[in-house]
Amino acid sequence: MITMIKFFRRLILISLLLQVLFISPFQAFAESQEAIFAGGCFWCLEHDLEKIDGIISAESGYSGGELINPTYENHNGHKEVVKVIFNSSIITYKELLENYWINVDPFDGNGQFCDRGNSYKPVIFTTNKEQKSEAKESKQIISMALNVPLDQLKVEILDSKTFWIAENYHQDYAVKNPLKYNFYRTSCGRDNRLKKVWGRI
Repeated sequence: MITMIKFFRRLILISLLLQVLFISPFQAFAESQEAIFAGGCFWCLEHDLEKIDGIISAESGYSGGELINPTYENHNGHKEVVKVIFNSSIITYKELLENYWINVDPFDGNGQFCDRGNSYKPVIFTTNKEQKSEAKESKQIISMALNVPLDQLKVEILDSKTFWIAENYHQDYAVKNPLKYNFYRTSCGRDNRLKKVWGRI
């Protein structure tokens, strides 16, 4: 009888260990989701988004075009984007969208701040139908919050394409090069414009 009790205790212990080793990692993986945003210079957007609670990682890169293996020198057709991996049990996609909107100028469809051209146009790239629905809903909410017609908001909502990670020196640029980054951000007028757009809501 004692031997049988010991056997069951060991069985329970093994079962618990298996749950820790195998089930928990899968649960953590299931909670991790991906989002891709374009919003002007990827140095700035990456730095703004990676500070948010629940963000696992933020990487600068290129997406939206057809060119294979784009580079900073040649990414014709692509936008500068940031791929965010986030823990959806801490921050939802809707909440992430809210943070995205307040870090871009939604009225500028020809670039962002001092950066002009296709590479810098604001885009929400959605990875599935749920993200697309929530992105469209968020655009309507922003339209009402800013009290402007929907067609005045120039942020596009598009299906995601292949994400190409940018060169290593672009990753965490704000952390690696704080003086250059702060000078660029200030001279580009990013924060002044964001305050003007979003300071009233």
